Amino acid sequence: MNNLPIFIKLQDEKCLVVGGGMVATRKIKQLLNAGAKIFVVAIKIKASLKEAHKLGKIHCQEEKYSEKHLEGKRIVIAATNDKKLNNKIAEQAKSKNIFVNVVDNPEVGTFVMPSVIDRSPVVIAVSTSGTAPVLTRLLSTKLETIIPSKYGQLATLINRFRHRVKEKYKNSKERRQFWENILNGSIAEMFYVGQEEKTLKLIEKKLKNNKPLAENIGEVYLVGGGPGDPELLTFRALRLMQQSDVVLYDRLISPKILDFVRKDAERIYVGKERDRHALPQSEINQLLVDLAKKGKRVLRLKGGDPFMFGRGGEEIDLLYENGISFQIVPGITAAGGCASYAGIPLTHRDYAQSCLFVTGHLKDGSMNLNWNTLVQPQQTIAVYMGTHSLDILSRQLIKHGMKKSMPAAIIQQGTTGEQSVFLSTIANLPRVPKEHNVKPPSMIIIGEVVSLHEKLAWYKPDS
Repeated sequence: MNNLPIFIKLQDEKCLVVGGGMVATRKIKQLLNAGAKIFVVAIKIKASLKEAHKLGKIHCQEEKYSEKHLEGKRIVIAATNDKKLNNKIAEQAKSKNIFVNVVDNPEVGTFVMPSVIDRSPVVIAVSTSGTAPVLTRLLSTKLETIIPSKYGQLATLINRFRHRVKEKYKNSKERRQFWENILNGSIAEMFYVGQEEKTLKLIEKKLKNNKPLAENIGEVYLVGGGPGDPELLTFRALRLMQQSDVVLYDRLISPKILDFVRKDAERIYVGKERDRHALPQSEINQLLVDLAKKGKRVLRLKGGDPFMFGRGGEEIDLLYENGISFQIVPGITAAGGCASYAGIPLTHRDYAQSCLFVTGHLKDGSMNLNWNTLVQPQQTIAVYMGTHSLDILSRQLIKHGMKKSMPAAIIQQGTTGEQSVFLSTIANLPRVPKEHNVKPPSMIIIGEVVSLHEKLAWYKPDS
């Protein structure tokens, strides 16, 4: 280890920044976040820094640096574009036992400025000792995605219970086990979704409970896996995927998305295809309940959004009836994701002021839609699971007044590297699957907005 990571209290401490450009501005922002009193010295200072000076946030002196500027300072940052001057500042600061950081030349200074993930009072610093700043930023970005934004607030809340936990559990191992059960279970998750009052009550209940500490509270995470591209997963989805004990996943969940699930989690395929289910829906619902009752953290991973034709409502009904805690994490729905990647805006000021989402088949296998509502001017129709019903869809829309030349598109495996977009009209739409061997999963978009595809198609996967 080349550098010892330490956290220095800089609240109201005087810190000097030599330099008034973009790099200096970034360093000043970090120091301000730490509550430091900042003095800036440079021959030329950016307008934004001068404005901060006027507001009393920092002190600026537009003049040449001299050794006198070091007096009374706790730390110094040399951020000029003059390498010789930066080295001089470093030598003078070290002679006065003042910590100094030299931008772009960490070997000359006595400390480096890390990349910071701020969840105060939880603060995480990431550094490559100044050798690879880009790698530092990439590592920080990865950490940002898996650390909940309310981590710091949770730490503050925990602090309120520390003494009581210490009184109840004299053994440090028992105290650690108590907090691990809180932080790794549904109580912490309750806090992350904004239910602070309920979190407090659950911790209180835990403290008054004399049951064995090993007991866990099971929970179900109903998570939208998005339309296919793993990069479209939400931060919360990724976090829950990493902490689940068991995952139930559908046919639409690609191996690339499953790769983000915790490696040692049990995986259960419950995929559903037209007229062929790995497990009936009622059995899936019951399995979620049974696993949660065993204390498991259960991830129900569904393509798109769980509440958009994903039967999410049916699954949580039984969870609610059985008193099982659950979370619902929305995902980018197939219509939004596929249309975006195909360059087809679902709404557009000149073409469509509304959009309807419909499913191509209902529970009994029929396609009994409100056709009059679908055939309206300046409206887009997004059809899920409709490739097997294109004959009925085309015929009924035309019968109820839609012009035969209305643009339509089928987007196959949207947002993935295998995406294909097939353009047609509503009259010719039934021919497309036969001519191009189109297979599910496919999204159908009908409306004038489809005509924008040629102009706005930005995503072109390798053929």
